[in-house]
Amino acid sequence: MQPQGLGIDLVEVPRIRDLLTRHGDRFKERTFTAGEIAYCDSCADPAMHYAARFAAKEAAAKALGTGLWAHGVDWKQIEVTREESGKPVLKLHTIAQAHAEKIGATKALISLTHTRELAMAQVILT
Repeated sequence: MQPQGLGIDLVEVPRIRDLLTRHGDRFKERTFTAGEIAYCDSCADPAMHYAARFAAKEAAAKALGTGLWAHGVDWKQIEVTREESGKPVLKLHTIAQAHAEKIGATKALISLTHTRELAMAQVILT
């Protein structure tokens, strides 16, 4: 399993909490899929979970390569879902998926962690 891309990102939870307070649904709907919104909003502290998913999207973009946003990839093309066990799963859609295929990646591994202050994500494309 040869890595084709690696990305990591760290996000300050208070920054995301502030964006949620100031921009609410506009920020959510521009950045997250309906499934991500439903999951995060169901949590006791949604900001921590939004921050982890935001970090995951940034980490995935880094794993896919530089300049990705300029090539038509948007936030919703990178999605974090969950298995029944709670394990996070990274799904790439449309242009993001095509770019993964272009670099020879067929699988995405993801790890998320968060505290009340920080959220971190790591993505490995193989």
